[in-house]
Amino acid sequence: MADDSRNNQQHTIGSYAAIGDSFTEGVGDPGPDGTFVGWADRFAVLLADRLPAPDRAGSEGAPHEDSPHGDFRYANLAVRGRLLDQIVEEQVPRAKELAPDLVSFCAGGNDIIRPGTDPDDLAERFERAVADLSNAVGTVMVTTGFDTRGVPVLRHMRGKIATYNVHLRAIADRYQCPVLDLWSLRSVQDRRAWDADRLHLSPEGHTRVALRAAQVLGHDVPADPDQPWPPQAQRSPFDERRDNIQWAREYLVPWIGRRLRGESSGDHVEAKRPDLLPL
Repeated sequence: MADDSRNNQQHTIGSYAAIGDSFTEGVGDPGPDGTFVGWADRFAVLLADRLPAPDRAGSEGAPHEDSPHGDFRYANLAVRGRLLDQIVEEQVPRAKELAPDLVSFCAGGNDIIRPGTDPDDLAERFERAVADLSNAVGTVMVTTGFDTRGVPVLRHMRGKIATYNVHLRAIADRYQCPVLDLWSLRSVQDRRAWDADRLHLSPEGHTRVALRAAQVLGHDVPADPDQPWPPQAQRSPFDERRDNIQWAREYLVPWIGRRLRGESSGDHVEAKRPDLLPL
């Protein structure tokens, strides 16, 4: 893990808003009611559990009756398929209006995977949004991109992602933002950390990111996000080829079709938690 100890912040966080795309919305981690959970929801629970007892009490010192997490409030403004400029236009103003203690900002992934995207230009636009947010909220946590060396198709974009990540770390330094460094999270290099579509994390992958996010803020966590996965049987080349063909048929071809039609998986999708609400 990269050393972000200079950014560790252990002050009480009573409110948190997440902005971003499908990764932050929680795609790949379905809940029992059919809505997505995801790392940001899981991270919010970890933050709420850190609230000291006085903050969890009602006006008379009695336990809060509405939520087991007391006065903690959480909003998730992320919507799948959103590009950086859409996130800046749609979600950043709302995050500023809510003015929470913490905002996690993950954006640019959908831009990077598009042909012709310049990571230098993308980073300049990202920095303007960070500057805007930093003037209105308590803390902005910047999130880097994953190392895609083991992901079909996306492995060819690894250089662009790495360039963008270097910019993101420099921006975080300039604005004193904690960094959720996904590139250095080795455990998500395992296929079991990813959903069947190979573009979104599995529930366990989302859990490990949530644990790492809490670590970045200097909190103790119930498990090591980089703990090794259990051993598994070696797969034959035939099994790999069969899985790759099935994946291309079920996920890659429809994804390319949406790109060609100018459609997005997030068309007609709205934020799942647009307000700061109790957990």
